[in-house]
Amino acid sequence: MRAITVNEYGGTPSLTEVPTPQPGPGQVLIKLRAASVNPGDLQIASGVFRPAPATFPMVLGADGEGVVEAVGAGTTRFSSGDELFGQLLIAPLGSAGTYAEYVSVTEEAPLTRVPSGLDPELAAALPTAGSTALGVVDSLEPLKGKTVLIVGAGGGVGSFATQFAARSSANVIANVRAGAAERMRSYGATETIDHTAVSLPDAIRLAHPDGIDALIDLVNDAEGFAALASLVRPGGTAVTTRYAADPGALENAGVTGINFALQASSELLDRVADAVVAGLIVPPPITRITLDDAPAALKQLATGRADGKTVITL
Repeated sequence: MRAITVNEYGGTPSLTEVPTPQPGPGQVLIKLRAASVNPGDLQIASGVFRPAPATFPMVLGADGEGVVEAVGAGTTRFSSGDELFGQLLIAPLGSAGTYAEYVSVTEEAPLTRVPSGLDPELAAALPTAGSTALGVVDSLEPLKGKTVLIVGAGGGVGSFATQFAARSSANVIANVRAGAAERMRSYGATETIDHTAVSLPDAIRLAHPDGIDALIDLVNDAEGFAALASLVRPGGTAVTTRYAADPGALENAGVTGINFALQASSELLDRVADAVVAGLIVPPPITRITLDDAPAALKQLATGRADGKTVITL
């Protein structure tokens, strides 16, 4: 089968031929129809993020949607023909990558059936971005009446987080470039700030001299995160998805620091999908590409200028 792989940490992602997997006991073989591209895929490929041991050649990708083509012995949760989506960040990394035509994975993985009304590309866009956003917002509840700054609001996680926080009655400040400001306001953001036009910390201090209640930082390293966490008033919370928080230092300032790590689950997937199907959450813009286009798309993603989601159609 065709897949996007790297042969070592730091290798250049390329389109290659690898053996088509077969389902072992308790596994399902999924013929993938779509796979979502996430910044974390690049971090894993580079070796910067190593949440588990890896196997090489490493097939990239964690999010996918497809149809069960075959099941292994003893499999009971899913059957051939089921349409599934999920997040397959499973050890060893690369063994269940979704930038591929097929994937074989345990039926106990964070998978769930695609609800009616959700097309393959949109289903593939939801697992990491939607689940991370919902998980982060859950960690900050209750949010009613609180002021929340979301840094990196224009990307996949940020687009979902803005909406989930707004639906929890938070006053959301979305940090995005000017071109995405209207979209953020349609999601429920009450303010937008373009950090390329003004100093983000200065703009926050001017508009909110008493500080903000919560920070959701999806993009910054430790130094950048610490600077923005200083904007959070005592009693507030600062969350990073980049493992950039120093909880001890923040505690000394009266702020709760959280290095958020997604615990993917079928329950979270169902909650995100149900919200999208019900029209409560609007999916971010989706750029559709082919597997042949994926290496170039990953190079673009490395620039850090994400707007919405990129999905590989298979």
